Amino acid sequence: MGNEKHLEVEVKFVVAGVAVVRERLVAVGAVLLKERVFERNVSLDTAVSTLYHHDELLRLRQDTAVTLTYKGRSLEAEQGSEAKVREELEVTVSDWDTAVAIFRRLGFTPQVVYEKYRETWQLGEVIVTLDELPFGDFVELEGDEDAIKETAVALNLPWEKRVVSNYLALMTAVKTHHQLSFDDLTFENFAGLGISVADVLS
Repeated sequence: MGNEKHLEVEVKFVVAGVAVVRERLVAVGAVLLKERVFERNVSLDTAVSTLYHHDELLRLRQDTAVTLTYKGRSLEAEQGSEAKVREELEVTVSDWDTAVAIFRRLGFTPQVVYEKYRETWQLGEVIVTLDELPFGDFVELEGDEDAIKETAVALNLPWEKRVVSNYLALMTAVKTHHQLSFDDLTFENFAGLGISVADVLS
């Protein structure tokens, strides 16, 4: 099986709120795949940030299940893509704590926690997720690049405002911009701060 079968092609858009986008999804005939659910994500890396320095990501996600994901380095430059392109390998694991313990034995420890509420839709061949994070709301489109562009038009999302950074990179930018003392992108950390991801995307 070639790596092309595991390539993730996606873009994000910052939105003022997900309700309007949800209404538009219903209007254009999108199908709800998964109800809104809370997600807790933790990135794992070595003490010297080996994966980070190689533009790779190892992540555990807890929502209605526990999922382990590996994401490879960004490939959009060599793919000639206007979207975010990287290898993605994903499996479901049975137990969060045991998975963390295994990776600790291998030298990978939890690094950054990031939380969100996610609702998942499908429009044609494109997966559309409505993401509510502590520093703002996003729409994420994943699929074939041409289909993603068509979906962006259908949902009134301006292509020129697309975001290809991942949430951890955006958190790093927000932390630097606001000189925050914490690393974790959690609702508790951001409560009452009035900080928006738009501060670093203008």
